[in-house]
Amino acid sequence: ESRWPFLFGAIIVPSLIQVVILPFLPESPRYLLLEKHNRSKAEKAFQRFLGKDDVSHEIEEVLAESRAQRNTKLVSVVQLLRTRAVRWQILTVVVTMGCYQLCGLNAV
Repeated sequence: ESRWPFLFGAIIVPSLIQVVILPFLPESPRYLLLEKHNRSKAEKAFQRFLGKDDVSHEIEEVLAESRAQRNTKLVSVVQLLRTRAVRWQILTVVVTMGCYQLCGLNAV
């Protein structure tokens, strides 16, 4: 008597709960503001999350962070390895992760 079908079927219950609850959950204010460019819905979402009426400071903070990220210069892996200040840290992380893979610590 195998109980594997019941074990595999148990995942149906949390899935159904998520499908029923999902339409009632609010979208992320950050997503609404930056991706959908819908400031009014973002303000409503912030108001719902924070419980206050004036959320202009939070809106401006998200917009300022977005502007700062757009102005950030991306660096390639080769450029990172050529930079003497971060080369040692990168090599340390790569060697550590390689040792984890070889000794099987991540499987434990």
